[in-house]
Amino acid sequence: MPEVVDLRPHFLCFDDVLSYVAADGLLDWTKLFGNANPVELDVGCGRGMFLFNASTTQPERNFLGVELDFTEGRRGAKRLVKRNQPNARVIGGDANYLLDRLIRPASLSAVHVYFPDPWWKRKHRRRRLFTDLFADRVARVLVPGGSLHMWTDVADYFEIVEALLEHHPLFKSLPTPAEHVAANDLDYQTSFERTRRVAGLPIHRGLWQRVGEPDAIHE
Repeated sequence: MPEVVDLRPHFLCFDDVLSYVAADGLLDWTKLFGNANPVELDVGCGRGMFLFNASTTQPERNFLGVELDFTEGRRGAKRLVKRNQPNARVIGGDANYLLDRLIRPASLSAVHVYFPDPWWKRKHRRRRLFTDLFADRVARVLVPGGSLHMWTDVADYFEIVEALLEHHPLFKSLPTPAEHVAANDLDYQTSFERTRRVAGLPIHRGLWQRVGEPDAIHE
């Protein structure tokens, strides 16, 4: 049996996270990252390409990934360990639990959701990440002026998300940056984006800003 490498603090499960919470049981970013810089969340971070690239190019910001698949999450964390990346962490577990139970309201500057599982079968669509409740969860943890980034290669899923956020009182749509030509094999937001664009498939991109007061949503 292969040896399980201890990737802490770059990979944490929910039990490990208890070492980084404040007295109220919510994550203390200064404990987790060792600084008070803005924090961005990558929901479904997969193998961690976005986390690695963003934390490398933006050392003045902290990046937290959450990934339900521990194998994928640990793979991404290994890249961070090799660079001893101080401003990036991965939590293995359910994003909705993290948003509901561990993240302080109005404490994130951005939330990124890149290529969430479309759950193609009609009977499985209830499992899709984006729902009214998920939008509320994101609105709750974002600071006013914070941003929600969502990309997908599934047109009908993107239309659902657009409609959902268009009618949400705490989000407004912003123009999305134009797609750029990749300079190299790693010049993509995620490895899935690279696969799709190399295949010539379109990517649907959305950017929304959190508006309103910090306490507009209460749990």
